[in-house]
Formats: sequence, structure tokens, C-alpha cells
Amino acid sequence: MKERYEDLIAAAKEAMEKAYAPYSNFKVGTALRTSSGRIFTGCNVENASYGATVCAERTAVVKAISEGEHDFEAIAVVSSSGRITPPCGLCRQVLAEFSEDMAVVLAAENGDAKVYPLYALFPEAKLPLDTEK
Repeated sequence: MKERYEDLIAAAKEAMEKAYAPYSNFKVGTALRTSSGRIFTGCNVENASYGATVCAERTAVVKAISEGEHDFEAIAVVSSSGRITPPCGLCRQVLAEFSEDMAVVLAAENGDAKVYPLYALFPEAKLPLDTEK
């Protein structure tokens, strides 16, 4: 299955090299594929005020939305940690806004990779509004 996402993994690795992470030295790159086949990349951008830091996943989503794309098929995430790194909770929530079943490709620089549907990483992201018992 990993072979299906090699282009996304390569694009995410390239995006990771552009990350601005002077405080944590933890670089992250992503590549988001839309249903139209377009790929949008993102990297994390840190700030001395940690709350102003922007994650790589949200960078890619914002780029896609600003270009009129709203239907996401898959996202690859690569970090400088040496192992697979899943999106943070905030990024999972943002991704779930657009597709709970998109493929999330978690790849390490050494080639290890795992693929999950987003709902497996973020179950019940959109609970029903009717919560009466």
C-alpha cells in the first residue's frame, strides 16, 4: 500500500526541509492530495510565542482551501524525529472537517510507513448533535 503514496511521501520530505523550527528542531513536512489530483505541501513554522506556531498539516490544508480545493484524498506526514509521527489533535480536527476517511500516511525518513484512515486516528470526530438518550 505504501507504494501508492510514494509521491506524497517524497513531497512531504521535501517540504520538511523548508520547515522553520529554531526552537524545537523538530521539522515536519506534509503533502496533501485532493480528489482532483493536486498536491499541496506544508511545513511547520515555529514562533517564539508557541501558540503562534503553525503545524505542517494545517499549512497544507489552508493552501488547498485557498486554491478552491475542499475534497481531500490523502495526506503524508514526515518528521525529523526518525520515526513515524501522527498529526496532533488540532490538526486531526482540522483534517476531519473535510474528510474523516482520508488516508493518513505516516512515514519515517528511513522508509518505514503506515497508512491509516483518519477516523482510526480520530474516532468519532463529528459526534451527532442529537445527544438525547
